[in-house]
Amino acid sequence: MNVLLLYPLFPKSFWSFEKTLALLDRKAMLPPLGLVTVAAMLPQEWKFKLVDRNVSLVTEAEWAWADLVILSAMIVQKEDLLDQIQEAKRRNKQVAVGGPYPTALPDEAKLAGADYLILDEGEITLPLFIEAIARGDRSGIFRSDGVKPDVTQTPVPRFDLLEFDAYAEMSVQFSRGCPFQCEFCDIIVLYGRKPRTKTPEQLLAELDRLYELGWRRSIFMVDDNFIGNKRNVKLFLKELQPWMIEHHYPFSFATEASVDLAQDQELMDLMVLCNFGAVFLGIETPDEDSLALTQKYQNTRDSLSDAVHTITRTGLRVMAGFIIGFDGEKPGAGARIVKFVEETSIPTALFSMLQALPDTALWHRLAKEGRLRSKSANINQTTLMNFVPTRPLEGIAQEYVEAFWQLYDPERFLDRTYRHYRLLGEATYPNKGKATRKNVNWIMIRALLTICWRQGIVRKTRWQFWRNLGSMYRHNPGGVSSYLAVCAQIEHFIEYRQIVRDEIGVQVDEFLKGEVELRQQNVTKAVA
Repeated sequence: MNVLLLYPLFPKSFWSFEKTLALLDRKAMLPPLGLVTVAAMLPQEWKFKLVDRNVSLVTEAEWAWADLVILSAMIVQKEDLLDQIQEAKRRNKQVAVGGPYPTALPDEAKLAGADYLILDEGEITLPLFIEAIARGDRSGIFRSDGVKPDVTQTPVPRFDLLEFDAYAEMSVQFSRGCPFQCEFCDIIVLYGRKPRTKTPEQLLAELDRLYELGWRRSIFMVDDNFIGNKRNVKLFLKELQPWMIEHHYPFSFATEASVDLAQDQELMDLMVLCNFGAVFLGIETPDEDSLALTQKYQNTRDSLSDAVHTITRTGLRVMAGFIIGFDGEKPGAGARIVKFVEETSIPTALFSMLQALPDTALWHRLAKEGRLRSKSANINQTTLMNFVPTRPLEGIAQEYVEAFWQLYDPERFLDRTYRHYRLLGEATYPNKGKATRKNVNWIMIRALLTICWRQGIVRKTRWQFWRNLGSMYRHNPGGVSSYLAVCAQIEHFIEYRQIVRDEIGVQVDEFLKGEVELRQQNVTKAVA
């Protein structure tokens, strides 16, 4: 059996970083971890080829070679997933799909022509699919019926299928699930509220494999809440620390966590000792009423700004997510988010309009209230809300665009980044200054020169750039390379904030036009 593993395109988004990646001659931020994990779960006598369409296109030879095409996708990849299903069927290929998007909205993949729907978590549903293939079944839908698998049985992903030089970071997964109950979150729908973790030995085997294959750069722990099971995380980190020392710190790590990380100094210290350099926090909004209404109670227990500063001073760079459009939200939410980001000096602030994702508690509530505008969803930052909010949509959109524009003003961004790294520079820990080993090459030198030219000479940030860089060398010399890497992100955001402004503007105009037409139709009906 020749299996083509096909990963659909991502549209331009907050995280796509095309301009920044181009500086380092990379083509994508992260590899398709789900597909290489699937490859490890399938019969190893099968033959595999992986094509990440964010890295390269499928060749005619690869299409001709394949007996079966397997695709996985998130909701944001919806358009290309459906296109690739149809392309495969035009070539008379058997097609199997899985991942978060098909699991949430299986009918859409089925209508596009998918033969097999391998839904939920693959540890349970892939064996059902393999049995169907052995029987000669030409189609099937495979579900876990609510059963959550034991991830301690998940094999080491087939990292060897990846083109390492194409990616800025590698990815691994330690846990699935989150203990909280945020109304808008689909993670607890997909993976449950009881975090399940791999064993320390299991994840170290994955790191061993990456090390063996030659990876020596950053690794993103893709857990949606890395600290969901704090006990098991600490057990893992205590095993990881001696491994990192023995291997001379070959990797740096980043991950996602809930803000209650700030309450556990031991856990933060362990992360820093293991060369975790950054953490993404789901802050969402500084408005406590909105947090309570959406059931994100873990963000209301302590000061959010204090939590950010505590985590930063421990030595972890903070990235954070923010959302506008919660029910009951008061006008000025966008400005309050900008103020919070500036006060906490968070460089990278993911900002989106709220979306009701399929099968979430928010989705079901809004459907019951008759407020869903669409039965689909898109979590890209260039998309209007898919439901009727409690205040005018056009007002929310205007605040969103204005706030996004301000957040990624080059001068503001560089100022926040500098202030954040000065806080990081105050952190003290035994292996401070340890960095992932890097081979300085022409690509890195070219990237540095390009950043210095654009930000230090061409733009109005020139004096600010050189002043901040000089100060960084004096106060936090060990963080300079990481600091410059974050500064490089503005190369993406300068372009992307214009895309956000343009595309949201078009959608608002279309929305208002539709509202006028609807009112005219209602008047006509009333007169008739």
